Amino acid sequence: MTDTTSDGPMLAADGTPLKKSLARALRLQKMRALMLIAPLLLFVLFSFIIPIFSMLSRSVENDIVADTLPLTVVELQAWNADSGELPDEAVYAAFVADMVVAIEAKKHTRLGTRLNYEQTGMSSLFRKSGRKIKRMDPATDGPFKEALIDVDKKWGDVETWRVIKTHSPRITNGYFLNAVDMRRTPEGAQAQPEDKQILVKLFGRTLIMSLIITGSCILLGYPVAWILANLPMRTANVLMILVLLPFWTSLLVRTSAWKVMLQQQGVINEVLVWLGMVADDARLVMINNQTGTIIAMTHILLPFMILPMYSVMQTINPSYLRAAKSMGATNWTAFWRVYFPLSIPGIGAGSILVFILAIGYYITPEIVGGTKGVFISNRIAYHISSSLNWGLAAALGTILLAVVLILYWAYDKIVGIDNVKLG
Repeated sequence: MTDTTSDGPMLAADGTPLKKSLARALRLQKMRALMLIAPLLLFVLFSFIIPIFSMLSRSVENDIVADTLPLTVVELQAWNADSGELPDEAVYAAFVADMVVAIEAKKHTRLGTRLNYEQTGMSSLFRKSGRKIKRMDPATDGPFKEALIDVDKKWGDVETWRVIKTHSPRITNGYFLNAVDMRRTPEGAQAQPEDKQILVKLFGRTLIMSLIITGSCILLGYPVAWILANLPMRTANVLMILVLLPFWTSLLVRTSAWKVMLQQQGVINEVLVWLGMVADDARLVMINNQTGTIIAMTHILLPFMILPMYSVMQTINPSYLRAAKSMGATNWTAFWRVYFPLSIPGIGAGSILVFILAIGYYITPEIVGGTKGVFISNRIAYHISSSLNWGLAAALGTILLAVVLILYWAYDKIVGIDNVKLG
């Protein structure tokens, strides 16, 4: 393969220096490995990294005001929003010129929708005013200050122009302020009115209920996983089918079934009344509240807790318990001091899986949670599909992602992510 000379480098079989030949072979090997994982990298890039980056960018983007009203934004820079006086004629003239172009491009309604997130009534103001401003000629008509006030009295309200100026920067923290029940004003960040302070409460409810659901899954799943791990393989496989059976049914069907079972005239209340455990006029209220959400989501997420714990428990050697008992340990001591510590990696893996799934659920809370059992994810879905306030939805999603990463970091520091195992 190689040839050596007394005064030259070691050569490969083809006559090239061995070092150069090895480097080329290593490069080819790396290129081959890269080509093998390229589809996975592209999948992660387009399905995970780019969407997250898009979400992060939407939470601070605010181009629509500056793009739709470029002349007005420039003129408003010289206006003192705290003076209590209306802008001068130059601002009104610039606004009419911008609006004529925006109406022609049909952008004024989108601008009104954006500003309506900050002050109610702005959407209808831009829509109604657009019909009359469309007939104005920026070159010949004027003065425009009185003309606009005649179109709608709100153009003579200082607060209208304060809102436009406050939300004219292309990069804004307004969505993040709204996400924590605050708002952007000329004076700085201020708290929202009490009747609009709901998002922080929803964040707290989401975290607490997700932890409760995770704890419920641990309490219910641990005995099931232990039984499966200690039964003969044939019997365990049959019972495992029962654990996996919910996956064969639509999530929507399972959630709807719980809605039927949990209502006051549902199966559970009927059985309790029939057994005499609950009076007919004092039936349990288990639907459209947090109780219903916890029960339904615990059932739905329970297999995700059982499977990791079962996988880890299968690897625990029974001889460890026999050795502990031979040294005088009771059944409880052997379990608590030997078996349980060895099963903690499975509990950790299941807990992370269930908690992350629970914190982002919105279908089940929407159906069985009512107004008291919904999560912050339901609010995100509302802003994406109904209010179309994608900036606020992106800010809420970014905060939720940050919370999950912080909790993941805390778990790693306290327990250690290296101790998490799936089998």
